[in-house]
Amino acid sequence: MGIIGRGLQTVRGEGVRSTLWRAAHFADGRFNPMRRKPTDLYPSDAIAADWTVPRHFNAVAFPERPYDVAWLISPPSRTSGGHQNAFRFMEFLERAGHRLTIYLYQASSQPAVDIEGIRAMMATSSAYPELRAEIRRYDPTVGIAPGMDVVMSSDWQTAYPAFRYEGSAKRFSFVQDFEPWFYPASSEYVLAENTYRFGFHGFSAGRWLAGKVADDYGMSCDHFDYSVDKQHYSHVNDAPRTEILFYARPPTPRRGWEIGELALTEFHRLRPDVTINLVGWDMAGYETGFPFVNRSAMDISELNAVYNRCAAGLVLSLTDMSLLPLEIMAAGVVPVVNDSPNTTGVLDTDHIEYVPLAPAAIARRLVEIVERPDAVEHSRTIAASITAVDWSDPGQGFVDRFEAAMQRSI
Repeated sequence: MGIIGRGLQTVRGEGVRSTLWRAAHFADGRFNPMRRKPTDLYPSDAIAADWTVPRHFNAVAFPERPYDVAWLISPPSRTSGGHQNAFRFMEFLERAGHRLTIYLYQASSQPAVDIEGIRAMMATSSAYPELRAEIRRYDPTVGIAPGMDVVMSSDWQTAYPAFRYEGSAKRFSFVQDFEPWFYPASSEYVLAENTYRFGFHGFSAGRWLAGKVADDYGMSCDHFDYSVDKQHYSHVNDAPRTEILFYARPPTPRRGWEIGELALTEFHRLRPDVTINLVGWDMAGYETGFPFVNRSAMDISELNAVYNRCAAGLVLSLTDMSLLPLEIMAAGVVPVVNDSPNTTGVLDTDHIEYVPLAPAAIARRLVEIVERPDAVEHSRTIAASITAVDWSDPGQGFVDRFEAAMQRSI
């Protein structure tokens, strides 16, 4: 669907005002990505969550049975990997017989939260599962329905209404990143950090994040391992590869766009014959020191063909590790990732190239990968190392830990 078609669809689903807001917000993110945005948190939720007065949410053990789960999350989008992963784990709970109600949390009035539009988007996206759960917009004057066994938050903002809930439900948190690092020293940093002090039990993406919230804040936390959706990612190209890719998201500071841009400028100077693909964001209009192919925010079903043309993939993660390294490995791509505890402490593989965050060092490593004499054979080896990896294993592990946490006092 083209830009005009998407615009008309937004007008029908959200109205003219929301559509104009989206257009202005897109332009602002394009041309002024570092401007501070208002905190997307209802004041009544923030005030009600007084964590200095302890509430022992998880002290009571529940009997074994199907549980009623209220899952709070911000409105999903077509290209949000964090939302796609959260909905994947919601599906695991439904498959295990548990009943979910999804609450979309957004304190700002724009863009409009169009439940039917979101359902239509998910139905046409290969990245989202089909759930039985009812989807509601969270209203602080109404709150979460009574009778829930557990309330699960999944963004720091959603921890506040979860804390506020007056029922006897357990309180869990689906922790996919260390969210205070999304901000400079600020009110948002503190508000995000405080959620680890709420007394929730966490389920985190990878062991590094579980260890961090446990060590720094005393938060009890299980973790699930990373995996790959092999329905969408696989090795299908045995020819020599003369392209690379960079996961480029300039409006998302934790993805290290500026460092990556410097590194690729130097890489292009050293190997001007190699095509550079930028994936993850529409890069039309961005000025760079190198020519590139703008792959924009592609649907998950289209990515494997691009990955299979690439010898290396630059994925910078300044907070928790991205899912992308394993996904591109399944296509035979060598991941180049920043060398830091938040990345090296997550995945058990010898096939990721960890590099210091120095642009020249990153460029040299990319050149070494492209010029590797056994590149074709190495590509097969990397892909083969992923063949036994599947989301069903961490999914079952998550369900087992979820049920164990319900049935014990924490």
